[in-house]
Amino acid sequence: MGDFIANNNNCGQNLLRLVSRGNAILAELMRLKEYVPPVFRLDSKQHTQKYNSIILDFAYFKAANIHEQKIENDPILQERDENLRENYSDVLTRFYLAFESIHKYITELNSYVDDLEDNVYIQQSLETVMLNDEGKQLLCEALYLYGVMLLLVDHQFEGQIRERLIVSYYRYNAQRSSSTQVDEICLLLRSTGFSKTSQKRPPNYPDDYFKRVPIKTNFIDLLIGKLRSDEIYNQTIAFPNPENRSIASANQASMLVIILSFQPSILNNSSAIMREIVDRFFPDNWVISIYMGIVINLYDWWLPYKSAKIALNNTLDITNIKLLSKKYGDKLDKLIIDCEKLQLAVTLDENEIETIIKLIRETNICLHWILLHTTIPTILQDETKRSRQLRQQIINDTKYNSINCLRLLLSTAKIEQDLKLMYKNLLLDKDNKWLDNKIKCVNKINELSDVFGGKKKIVGIEINDCLENWFKKISGHVESLVEDDSRKIVQLLQALEEVQEFHQLEHNLQVTQCINETRDILLGMLNTTNINETTIISINIMTDCCYAWNIMETFIDTMQNTIKTNPPTVIKLKALFLKMSSALETPLLRINQAKSPDLISVSQYYSRELESYARRVLQIIPETVFGLLAKIVNLETNIFKEIPTKLYKDKLKDYAQLNERLEMAKLTYSVSVFTNGVLSLRSVSLGILRVDSTRLLEDGIRQELVKKITQSLHNNLTFDSKNKYNLIDKLNYLTIIMDGYRKAFQYIQDYININSLKIWHEEVTYIINIALEDELKNSTWIPGKSLKNLLINNTNKNDVTFIDNSSSSITNSSNNNGDTFLGRLAKELIKITDPKLTIYIEHTLAWYDLKNQNELLNHKIFSIILRAMGTPGLYGLDKLLSHYINQELNNIYKHIDLFNKDKNLKIIIDESLAVINNTDYYKINPGKLCNNLINYGGKLWQSMIDCLLKIGNYQLLRSNISYELNTACKFEAKHMEASLRTFNNALLNELKKKKYNQHINDDENQLIRELSVRLEWTGINDPLNKKFIQFLNYHNFDCILFLFTIYHLHKLYYCKNTASLLSKKIQDPIDSIVFTIGIHTLLRQFPTDIFDKYISLLCDYVLTFVSSESGKIGNDFETEATTIIYYLQLISKYSNIEKLKILKNIPAIVIDQYKKIIK
Repeated sequence: MGDFIANNNNCGQNLLRLVSRGNAILAELMRLKEYVPPVFRLDSKQHTQKYNSIILDFAYFKAANIHEQKIENDPILQERDENLRENYSDVLTRFYLAFESIHKYITELNSYVDDLEDNVYIQQSLETVMLNDEGKQLLCEALYLYGVMLLLVDHQFEGQIRERLIVSYYRYNAQRSSSTQVDEICLLLRSTGFSKTSQKRPPNYPDDYFKRVPIKTNFIDLLIGKLRSDEIYNQTIAFPNPENRSIASANQASMLVIILSFQPSILNNSSAIMREIVDRFFPDNWVISIYMGIVINLYDWWLPYKSAKIALNNTLDITNIKLLSKKYGDKLDKLIIDCEKLQLAVTLDENEIETIIKLIRETNICLHWILLHTTIPTILQDETKRSRQLRQQIINDTKYNSINCLRLLLSTAKIEQDLKLMYKNLLLDKDNKWLDNKIKCVNKINELSDVFGGKKKIVGIEINDCLENWFKKISGHVESLVEDDSRKIVQLLQALEEVQEFHQLEHNLQVTQCINETRDILLGMLNTTNINETTIISINIMTDCCYAWNIMETFIDTMQNTIKTNPPTVIKLKALFLKMSSALETPLLRINQAKSPDLISVSQYYSRELESYARRVLQIIPETVFGLLAKIVNLETNIFKEIPTKLYKDKLKDYAQLNERLEMAKLTYSVSVFTNGVLSLRSVSLGILRVDSTRLLEDGIRQELVKKITQSLHNNLTFDSKNKYNLIDKLNYLTIIMDGYRKAFQYIQDYININSLKIWHEEVTYIINIALEDELKNSTWIPGKSLKNLLINNTNKNDVTFIDNSSSSITNSSNNNGDTFLGRLAKELIKITDPKLTIYIEHTLAWYDLKNQNELLNHKIFSIILRAMGTPGLYGLDKLLSHYINQELNNIYKHIDLFNKDKNLKIIIDESLAVINNTDYYKINPGKLCNNLINYGGKLWQSMIDCLLKIGNYQLLRSNISYELNTACKFEAKHMEASLRTFNNALLNELKKKKYNQHINDDENQLIRELSVRLEWTGINDPLNKKFIQFLNYHNFDCILFLFTIYHLHKLYYCKNTASLLSKKIQDPIDSIVFTIGIHTLLRQFPTDIFDKYISLLCDYVLTFVSSESGKIGNDFETEATTIIYYLQLISKYSNIEKLKILKNIPAIVIDQYKKIIK
């Protein structure tokens, strides 16, 4: 048997590698099924409208040039297309390679069959391969796996989605793909018309689909003939009873069903063959698992085929179904009692192994039939009315109950685990145990010989030389025994029984006891001899549960309810998870035999699926814990009184709150009981993964904590567009909730053995980061990033990770003024502090309503946000505002580009430059320049002033955030703040010592980056001087900004009451602080010489207001000059420039006059 797949047998090795790859392809298809990008489904109105012209099916190939031209002619479509290319190119490649591998697989299988027929392999042909046990298995598996691939790809990736994925890959990766190969893949995987949502089965499905790549008819017929007539897997060793023939050949039956789809003529016209197949494989079953829990109902599957449908009639006879249902229903109840009774024994008796194996066989047969026949099929889910009736009838007749079924599953799994462990230990200790028993047996027989020889006296026993010699002879026979002498041991047992009866030795109790003990020892030796690996193989075959891989999903709710009712049940689940992990042997067998590199990838996929299942089942424990925690939170925040530092004796009873504290103790105990349940698992082996129960509990608690905190943030950070005064109330309420959760979480940490403070900070930071990521992303889905992988550290380079928007409650938010709670909070702050409706007064650090002068908001709002959302909340807000600033700066960059092309502005700039460069500039009438700008500049500047005021407002908010973070850090971690500040200063000094052209190495860059992050978190940064983007084209920008500034400063005047610049007209408001910060931020994006030229132009402009006779500001332009000088003072303050730069351009006498005016 082993010769065919020996390393030196190319024929066997090539076939083995092909089958191995088939199993790997199926694992890849299953892995990718969850990760079809939502945009390619086009299942929402938004996606359809946005991408309908870009994401196309195979209709694209009929008019490729027209479609491409349409995209090229539309800038919006072009931008979207480029975004899709950038975001999904790698993912599309992964999908395409999976589809391509299916075509390669069948092409290589056809080539292999051709090679066998052409005698390429010496002394090998189809017939000779089919005569070999391994050969016939592998050939049948090869075609069967291809059929499963086709069904799986059509079920998991519907036709139109497949076509869109392939077309998009072709468009974005045309240079990598051969058009001929793409044509062949398109031919194979074009839409079949099958849809999971459709109730109608496509005509001739799957016959036409399976014929798309021709396969030799004689090859298919040979496989069908072999599967019909032979038992290719020899599983009768595990199921010797003829009644269990159908389950013994279940795997072979699944293969036959799939391969018959390649030859529909047999299903339609060969009544005798189909009757033979049904009588052999399906006399008592019609629902089968074709591969790793993919279930099909043969009644629906064979419904279009005349002969197959008729052949199933006997099996589907109502009387037969009732008999089967009653048989397995009664058996289920009996087996539950037997298994639970056996478990009461605590340990298994090794002398009862055969009985236990028989029990396990019966339970697995019963579970196999009931689980399959009560589940909904995976393929063709929209069953016919008859199928639904049959399933319901079975449920009724068997009195199917998921709780009872789970009880049997748990009991069986535990017995199987104990039996396998005991049997493995017996197998390891087999030789030593047999020798020990042999020595004991010899000693016992010698003792009997001595008794009858008179050497050892026993009352009532006379010397009998005949018996003495006989026992000595028997002792010699026992000494000569070897492990394979089973027949001789049986003969010795019979001899001892006969001598006891013949010589009437049973009348003496001592002799009888000694003979009985000897016989028991010999029986033990016989049992030990029968211990072999064949029994282990049989146990593994009968306990295989790959058929239930998907069915077990239906038991999650039942398991969770059981755990909730009885937490110690968790320990039983460990055995069930181990039973499920044995299902991995089926897809991994051939991959392992072929020593394929796919072994790690495939085993990791199935192991992670199993781990995910285990986590979902056990997540009920953290959920229940947090349900109890909510009650603890209520007690902590609403019921318990805060105990003062000094408490009078007579008030002690008021603060004791004994009943409430008893309730707290009960809740705490319940929490510890639930956590002990999961901790009792200790370490669980799930496939190739080993999961620690402590990590399992912590991950579950993290997941639930994220859900609860996110829910609180979402619920409380939702604002009414009509009411702008509820922000503080909502934040204060959120503070109470978050503080309650934090205290309660900290309270229970000792009872569940976790570091709550560490977890709290990590998860809050995570929530804020994800909300920020969701706000910053440009598309609805980004590949290559994982939302959260705390539960699974994905180290497999072949695995694709994606943002899973459907499963994340963080990104699942209403479109209420923002995409996430962080976006809503930022937009609410921006709305309240809108520079067009408010004014910021520096002396009070507050924003006031322009209309009624009421205070709307002050700097304390940031302290409230800090208390509600912690440092991560303020940091996330700062990052989001930085993103908004970046967007507005890019908009300004576009405006500048338009300004350079605007003819009117070019005329104004030229005229202004002519005036400025005039030698008599200081003698001209400055009003001329103002009038010029007022007449022509209004329309030009409007869009730019909007962007600039937004930038100034965002920067003002960032400046307040930075101050709040730094203040909090000085109080909470003053030593860290001082250390970071000192380190920052030292680093800056070191960098200043470097020469201008000296390169900063990678280590220094890394250090600067890491330090910058910490400085931002602690507020030791200068947000106003941050550089966001680099402007490449800045020709005449100093002049443009100068004209822009004086145009808008003309609308302001200096107010002595507020000691600030205010708008002349309330209908056309400009906040001077916001305006100045905006100008400063904009100038920081340019080289410093632009800033210097800008300041110089403003100073020169001030001098035009000075009377040449008196050297003082003229009365007519006193307000204008004062405004500009005050503005210069503001910008020098925010820019940290020396006053000498201004005094160098404006005489001291003018500055003195300005000071007198403002006083």
